[in-house]
Amino acid sequence: QVQLQESGPGLVKPSQTLLLNCSVSGVSITTDIYYWNWVRQPAEKRTEWIGYIAYTGSTYLSPSLKSRLSISRDTSKNQFTLQLSSVIPEDTAVYYCAGSRSPVGTDFSEYEYWGQGTQVTVSS
Repeated sequence: QVQLQESGPGLVKPSQTLLLNCSVSGVSITTDIYYWNWVRQPAEKRTEWIGYIAYTGSTYLSPSLKSRLSISRDTSKNQFTLQLSSVIPEDTAVYYCAGSRSPVGTDFSEYEYWGQGTQVTVSS
């Protein structure tokens, strides 16, 4: 059974860097063919795809966030990490990690595995 679990701070101050980890169990993140995604949903707004790191280690990031964003992985821990710098209040959202078998991006119906989500609030 594949399970994903997000972890990270619930509150971040503006201009700081947000770090979120997603621990994966039940499958290795290097198993082909999997794409490990970050998605966020601000309150009363559309779900937004942030980016993914593929089973190969390659990444693809949302163009709107690319300048502040990186996604990395630690294969020894079977986890992947989102790093978002210079956060602003508009980055406040529930952040999810999710797994898919193809690089479907915003087609969330194709995601097979989801974490439970973690609330991140950007506020001073």
